[in-house]
Formats: sequence, C-alpha cells, structure tokens
Amino acid sequence: MAITLYELVGRDASRPFSPHCWKVRLALRHKGLDFQSATAGFTEIPALENGASKIVPILKDGETLVADSFAIADYLETAYPDRPSLFGGEGGRALSRFVESWSQRTLHPALARLLVLDIHDCLAESDQAYFRQSREKALGTSLEAFVADREARVEPFLKSLEPLRALLARQAFLGGENPLFADHIVFGAFQWARVSSSFRFLPAEDPVAAWFERCLQLYEGEGAKVPAAA
Repeated sequence: MAITLYELVGRDASRPFSPHCWKVRLALRHKGLDFQSATAGFTEIPALENGASKIVPILKDGETLVADSFAIADYLETAYPDRPSLFGGEGGRALSRFVESWSQRTLHPALARLLVLDIHDCLAESDQAYFRQSREKALGTSLEAFVADREARVEPFLKSLEPLRALLARQAFLGGENPLFADHIVFGAFQWARVSSSFRFLPAEDPVAAWFERCLQLYEGEGAKVPAAA
C-alpha cells in the first residue's frame, strides 16, 4: 500500500520547508521506501485526515496514521526491520533522542532568531496572518524586532556549533561513516534555513557546511532537489 507523507509548505507547494518533515523525508529514503507527498499550509493542517493531528508531518501507511517526526521514525524502524536501520540499535535510538532534544531546545530557537521573518514572507497570504499572530504572541514582540539584530547573532550561533563541528571534523556523519536518524534530525534544521531564507550564515569552509552538503546529496540528492531560497 502507498505511503503518504503530509508536509508543510508555503506559497510554493513544491518547496516543503518544515525541519520535522525533512527528518521524515530523509528517513523514508534511508529505509528505501517509496512515498507520495501531500502538502498543506499552516491553516490547512487541522483538516488533514479528519483532524488526526494538529501538526505535521503525518505519515499514512495503509490504514496506519502516525504524527510527530520521532514517532514516525520509531514506527518505520519497527514496521520495516528488514530495511536499513535508522538508529543502528537501541543505543543509537537513545542518542538520537538526545540529538532531538538538543536540536529543538538549542538549534531551532537560535535559527528562529535568524529566520522567522523570512519564513513568514514565504507563506501563502492565508497563512501569514495566522503565523504572525501566533508567533508574535509567543515571542512577545514583532517578527521584525525579533530578527532585527540577526547579523550580530551569527557569530554566537556559529560558536554554539563547536561540539557538532568538532565531531564532523573527524567523521563524515553523526552516525559515523554513514548517516543515521541523528543526522536527519540536524539536517532538517539547516534545510529549514536553506529552503525558507536567503540569509546565509555558514562559512563554506566550516565542517558543518561540508557535512550539510554531504547530506544534501544523500539518497540521490533528495535534499538538493529543492533549490535554496534565492
């Protein structure tokens, strides 16, 4: 039976940008599974699959529905044990939980300080009002004010990547010689930035940038198929 991945898009339905959806997209490719993409804007999500989830990604595999990117990875690992492992064992699953926690509590908030206005601007008009109202309420300020000093925030952000940089300076992927779901998690964050914003902050010579380029080319260039924001 066909697998459907529900993904978040803006004005251009060919450009999924959610970091969480990208984690799952690469996880499916890692497993060698074919899938079809079904896209939605922010305000369309509540109607998907009769209101099955308030968030995307949502994976539909036959009659099974799974929401939340890590829950989907767990499902894929269990449902398709004969395919390449996303975790490389239970230790890898636990370490991926740590990477997920770090990504959502450190990496995503830092990137939001650089990107949030650009994300708003790439949305369909019907979603922009929702996004602005909900984010400004959560942030306690306007989107414009929130990113006003983003140039000054680049250097501290790059310094915060030093543990990641040190690891990637001596191995190709977080998973070692080959990528695991931990790589897909961190890739999703940087792909979020690449697809939704033309603001470039990673120096080309940075080991993190080299790793990201390797990830873009994984699985027949799955990540690179969506062009960077211009």
